[in-house]
Amino acid sequence: MWSETRAKTVLLLLLCGGAVSAQSTLPSTPAPYNPIAFSEITGGPRTAVQSGQVSDHDLSQNPYLGGIPSGKLSTAPLELSLDDAVSRGLRHNLGGVLATDAVIEARGLRWQALSELLPNVVTDTGFGIRQIDLRADFGLSIPGVPPIIGPFGDFESRAYLTQSVFDWGSIERMRSSGNQLESAQFSARDARELVALVVVSNYLLLIADGSEVESARSQRDTARTLVQQASDQRVSGLASAVDVLRSQVELQSREQQLISAKNALARQKLVLARAIGLPLGQQFETTTRVPYRELSPGSLDHAIESAYNSRPDYQSQLRRVRSAELERQAASAERYPSIEAGVDYGLAGVNPGSSHGTIDAAVTLRIPVFQGGRVHGDVLHADAVLTQEQERVEDLRARIDQEVRDAYLDLASAAQEVAVEGSAVTLATQSLQQSRDRFRSGVTDNVEVVQAQDALAIANDAYIASLYSYNLAKISLARSIGVAASQYSNYLGAH
Repeated sequence: MWSETRAKTVLLLLLCGGAVSAQSTLPSTPAPYNPIAFSEITGGPRTAVQSGQVSDHDLSQNPYLGGIPSGKLSTAPLELSLDDAVSRGLRHNLGGVLATDAVIEARGLRWQALSELLPNVVTDTGFGIRQIDLRADFGLSIPGVPPIIGPFGDFESRAYLTQSVFDWGSIERMRSSGNQLESAQFSARDARELVALVVVSNYLLLIADGSEVESARSQRDTARTLVQQASDQRVSGLASAVDVLRSQVELQSREQQLISAKNALARQKLVLARAIGLPLGQQFETTTRVPYRELSPGSLDHAIESAYNSRPDYQSQLRRVRSAELERQAASAERYPSIEAGVDYGLAGVNPGSSHGTIDAAVTLRIPVFQGGRVHGDVLHADAVLTQEQERVEDLRARIDQEVRDAYLDLASAAQEVAVEGSAVTLATQSLQQSRDRFRSGVTDNVEVVQAQDALAIANDAYIASLYSYNLAKISLARSIGVAASQYSNYLGAH
């Protein structure tokens, strides 16, 4: 069961990686669309993990598993609370940083579109020496006039102003770029949700690994006591050598489990440290505890409606649809006439001292007559993009509905598992105590004790895994509604 919860976390991180990949390659469409359903990583164990399809290379390419190290390395271990971890992750996680960069890129694209409607002013100044050959340059031969004129000075300094008076296509593209910018901004907010989800889930896993270490240490200590008890029983003639040997084998097994648990804890610390951008090699200790606290969510229908209003990925996709609609209108507007005004003023003469002012002004009306089918092609392309975005928003709407429903089911199921596994731990503890008393009294050998200790170890592991799954279900519900970054602490009841 514990391996299953680890599998969920791995797939959770893989989902986030898919999202940022779309974000980080957006020269013209800043908002990502992630077709992977969130339910695929909040349910049971996944085929991809079980079949070994998740490779180290895949994980290394996941931006949400990376971070930009910042700060100074401290020789003393840091005390890292859950709030500190999330705060650092929101600032330094690579996935979030790339999403912020995508917003800047979208802002630049909007300025490019806006520049088509704003005035353009340029100047140029030149001074040179010219010589004219009337026959060669103009085909003239004037009696009494030398065929070669010059050399003479030539000076000119001018300023040019051009302004689009009416270009409906550029206007629509500018409006479209505004929606793209809004889409990228919502996308960045969605990236913050994913960062919070990744950091919290890894912090929870770190807490669970710490509990595993404590459980393994307790079982090791119990095994040591059992060895001592068996040795004392043998001296008293109440136990055989095989009982002592069996106890020693059990102790070695518990020592090995403790070593493995400590290694898993150390490795999980490295994962979290990288995701939140801690200085390389920085040691830390977690300070937040997340005990079992029952969460009673409100109405399912209300949660689904809230998700539509709160989920930034959904709002981002709606802006993409609007942007595609405006691009479609811009493509159609290529058939419309456009008006442009231009004026230039400058000084001209043989030198600056003898120059005089000159001015040119014109208004140009351009009427498209035949463009070789280019407008028709642009409209077809815009129609296809618009259809795709509309289909994606409908798919996303259905996916959000499924994710919220899945989160409610997982939360209820995980709460029941915690209750069952907690009861199992209590019963296994009582069974071990009774078996030890029976062995101490010479009623039975230590086979029963070893079996009871194994049963307690399994029950402890199952309880730790169920508690982790319950807390993960809480943060998954917060993510499905779109409030993971702002309300994770309220959902978890962390302190």
